[in-house]
Amino acid sequence: MSAEGKLNELTAHELSGLLGTGQVSAREVLAAVYGRIDEIESEMHAYVLLTREVAEQQATEIDERRARKEKMPPLAGVPLALKDIYCTKGIETTCCSKILKGFVPPYDADVVERCRRNGLVFVGKTNMDEFAMGSSTENSAFGVTRNPWNLDRVPGGSSGGSAAAVASSEAVVAMGTDTGGSIRQPASFCGVVGLKPTYGRVSRYGVIAFASSLDQVGPIAKDVRDCALMMNVLAGHDARDSTSIDAPVPDYTQALVGDLRGLRIGLVKEFMQYQGRSVDEDVSLAINGALARFGELGAECEEVSLPHLNYSIPVYYIIAPAEASSNLARYDGVQYGHRTPGADADIVEMYSRTRDEGFGAEVKRRIMLGTYALSAGYYDAYYLKASQVRTLIRRDFDQAFERFDVLVGATSPTVAFRLGEKTDDPLAMYLSDVCTIPVNMGGLPGMSIPCGFSADGMPIGLQLVGKPLAEEVLLRAAYAFEQSTDCHQRRARPVSEADGRRSAVARAGHDSA
Repeated sequence: MSAEGKLNELTAHELSGLLGTGQVSAREVLAAVYGRIDEIESEMHAYVLLTREVAEQQATEIDERRARKEKMPPLAGVPLALKDIYCTKGIETTCCSKILKGFVPPYDADVVERCRRNGLVFVGKTNMDEFAMGSSTENSAFGVTRNPWNLDRVPGGSSGGSAAAVASSEAVVAMGTDTGGSIRQPASFCGVVGLKPTYGRVSRYGVIAFASSLDQVGPIAKDVRDCALMMNVLAGHDARDSTSIDAPVPDYTQALVGDLRGLRIGLVKEFMQYQGRSVDEDVSLAINGALARFGELGAECEEVSLPHLNYSIPVYYIIAPAEASSNLARYDGVQYGHRTPGADADIVEMYSRTRDEGFGAEVKRRIMLGTYALSAGYYDAYYLKASQVRTLIRRDFDQAFERFDVLVGATSPTVAFRLGEKTDDPLAMYLSDVCTIPVNMGGLPGMSIPCGFSADGMPIGLQLVGKPLAEEVLLRAAYAFEQSTDCHQRRARPVSEADGRRSAVARAGHDSA
């Protein structure tokens, strides 16, 4: 790779080879990423904070260690974007909320520690929906992020900044979180790969909580191999997280064999038809084309129905807001974060004004919904009933996995929608996650990989779901499919129009897989 400006477009595993052999330095790779950020970030707004000084120090240290012939981890020197939901020691962490503006954690999240130990270079903190509550990254207190394939479209959410950064080559890999689809849906919208591991496979210690029984940490990357490499970094038991699973961690790259003979794949009817409607025609064509491709690769494919998935949206919007109501009660202006001035004489007024000023409209909406569902006289009718239906959803998955190794379907019923299109209709926005929410209900591993493009050139994601701790099977299926297409090789490239505004996108082609 002769041109420094192209290093940022490479995958992590490609860069790992170049860095390991000394063909490029970590500082050169970092310079290419920041060069791309300087070029387009003013219009993308993938980041809310750039950590140039920290990143340059990390890259310099890695280069010096390599010069001393020290053995380095595979991803040492690879630039990483961190969603602004991870506690980072000495670096501001706001969850893109005014109520946490100025909060600098005194410790790192477990996954941040793991990334540091493995030599990943921290480019910055990415934009997100406030407290991870949203499907479009339009709920951030610090402005919207745009989709790099079309700057008039959303990147998805809540990890929209992370997905947009990877898709636009403003980062090589990124970290997101997924409570109801917040890794997979933006990965689908931005044409990249996103993996939500099994609940408990990756520690949540130091991750600012939204809904504790649903939150999960995972990577966003340019291809499946990069996701496997990131899982090798992230997965493992952490005694500081009571929900962390104490189980051996495999080398996930060993699953990337490209052979699907004997694999049983089920196309989930409810991932293609929901609430009495079908996914968009372009999405349906791409998913069915992907299923046919799996058959050509040796897998056994057929349709399966999981009827209780139709209740996922109402169940989720009782359980998640209820848990959010409890988790967000800690933001009261007393110990850290925003505190309203001039109300110290009356603590109730201080609480009320602080939370009114600090929280955005969507967060307030969900706090009120959750508080109501947990209130006296309503707990049994709402939260308890929702928990019971959640068990039925999990049983549907269990029964399906008696017949199949992997379940597939659409990641999202549509491609990325236009900015502002759904902001005034919360129910329409909530339906954006209708295909991803059930996977969180079951605590199952799920991922989204590019499988085609719509007629107007927007990426389409294929969702794959596995049994608990079966990330290896997902990666095997995803890798075999990916290697049979070129979807993952296409890059979103904002270009200047005649008037000088960057508002069009050059694409290599839009035909589906």
